[in-house]
Amino acid sequence: MTLDTAFMLDHLPDFGHAALVTLAVAGIAIVASLLVAALNSAVIFFRVRGLIWVVRAYVELARNTPLLIQLFFVYFALPSLGIHLSNYATAVLALTFLGGGYFTEVFRAGIEAVSGSQKESGLALGLSRWQLFRIVVLPQALRIATPSLFANFIFVLKETTVVSAVAIPEILYTTTNYIALYYKTYEMLLLMTFLYLLLFLPLSFLLSWVERRFRHGQFGS
Repeated sequence: MTLDTAFMLDHLPDFGHAALVTLAVAGIAIVASLLVAALNSAVIFFRVRGLIWVVRAYVELARNTPLLIQLFFVYFALPSLGIHLSNYATAVLALTFLGGGYFTEVFRAGIEAVSGSQKESGLALGLSRWQLFRIVVLPQALRIATPSLFANFIFVLKETTVVSAVAIPEILYTTTNYIALYYKTYEMLLLMTFLYLLLFLPLSFLLSWVERRFRHGQFGS
């Protein structure tokens, strides 16, 4: 087998653009998922009647249905209800729906891991429930939840491969398109693998380093 390296180099800029699309879609979805999870965790902490059951149902639905089904629902079902979204908006919305469910569980676990004595001490100092949540509980919960949260960042980034189903020109979509056009299967698969490693390995090392800094900072190091 002989690889056409000239062909690979000629199309490397196209794959670079695909990598940027992948990062952009994943980045927006992660930020939106964090906002969803923060709101949901506040509902859970304050035990807002009515809404808490909505949050729990949403988490179960998001975590127990495949992303592809969620994506197709947004892409095909919402237009029948008069809601028309671009393929990019569809991808971000579906990834946010999925990520928000997982991130909510991470936040919930972090909040529950904060000791009761911390909460009681805050109330004894005269803090309101909102101040207790914002000043005492949430910072500690985020520190506790950091490893799981970072793992879910990478999970959402990997799930961007699914959005190729709605013609988002990310890495997998670009790879399959070029294979169909030029029949350069091995070259395209090699480029795809290289780019995914280039995205995931540095990100994984960076998040691991940040996690260690958080963990050491907890003990005053």
